[in-house]
Amino acid sequence: MISAKTVYIALGSNKGNKMQYLQSAIDAIFEKVGSVSKISKVYQTPAFGFEGDDFFNACIKVETDLKPKKILKALQAIESELGRVEKTTDRYESRVIDLDILLYDDEILEGKTLVVPHPEMQNRKFVLQPLLDIAKGIKHPMFKKTIEVLFEECNDESEIESIKIWLKNPKKNFGFSDYNFIAIEGNIGAGKTSLANKIAQDFNAKLILERFADNPFLPKFYKEPERYAFTLEMSFLADRYQQISDDLSQLDLFKDFMVSDYDVHKSLVFSKVTLPEDEFRLYRKLFYQVYKDIARPDLYVYLYQNTERLQANIKKRGRKYESEIEDEYLEKINSGYLEFLKSQTELNVKIIDISDKDFVKNREDYLWLLREISS
Repeated sequence: MISAKTVYIALGSNKGNKMQYLQSAIDAIFEKVGSVSKISKVYQTPAFGFEGDDFFNACIKVETDLKPKKILKALQAIESELGRVEKTTDRYESRVIDLDILLYDDEILEGKTLVVPHPEMQNRKFVLQPLLDIAKGIKHPMFKKTIEVLFEECNDESEIESIKIWLKNPKKNFGFSDYNFIAIEGNIGAGKTSLANKIAQDFNAKLILERFADNPFLPKFYKEPERYAFTLEMSFLADRYQQISDDLSQLDLFKDFMVSDYDVHKSLVFSKVTLPEDEFRLYRKLFYQVYKDIARPDLYVYLYQNTERLQANIKKRGRKYESEIEDEYLEKINSGYLEFLKSQTELNVKIIDISDKDFVKNREDYLWLLREISS
């Protein structure tokens, strides 16, 4: 999975309900650009370069998959939507909202419409002060100095005063911190691991990923299912028990909750499809003996995708041993999951059809899915 880039964005407003404009801009950036991971205090500063009302200024740290030019385009669209009128002169003037890219990882860009790092950030305390709140030790990629040093060296003598009103992070609306343990489940190729990764990254969760790729019996099973089914399921039984026991017992004080791309009960779903009835009964007895004391997830999310989409996803990820998986097998697994979930009266289950969504490439789909999970 491609790791997100970090972008620091400055926000300012000196017209109308300034606090509301800043909050609306942050909400829109969350929707269109990426996950907001840090928000500075809000600072009141005099208008810079012209006579006008005082500004409210802030900075935010955002994790994004977008390139700088697409971020710029998104920020300009947000400014327009919030009512900013395009300038008719080169002079500074009052504005309902002003959004500027300050830093984009440690990249240096010099284009006609975009220069990164922002060419004037080191000269403006109304930018450096809020940036100091959230990026104190970050180095300017050109000057090789930290934001703290740039602030100390800045000659701008403008008065800056923090105000005691805090901006809200939009991701708090999703309520994932209400849970201790969330399990993401689904068929082969449904997107379990992708979603677990994104939630862990965006919501400060401890990530638990199934170590299926190391199982030596998996390629053999896809070639000769009848011969290797029981061996495969028993190896998964042992591996999943060892892993989930280790992961659930190791608390991470710096994480808000745990998210996993599997639930151990998937063993019962797959074994019921792959094993003869007598072997499945034996396997089920062993399963309940092994897992009797394992904690269940507070929230169980099942990602449903139709067989056509599953096959497309499987083909896209290019695992050789999955290349011959048949539609019938995937349909049996889907049916097995749904039958299993109907019987789990004690589980908090959400079944979500994402057959027409692409939450990896489309942020709108991703946010839709988060809302479905947390609704």
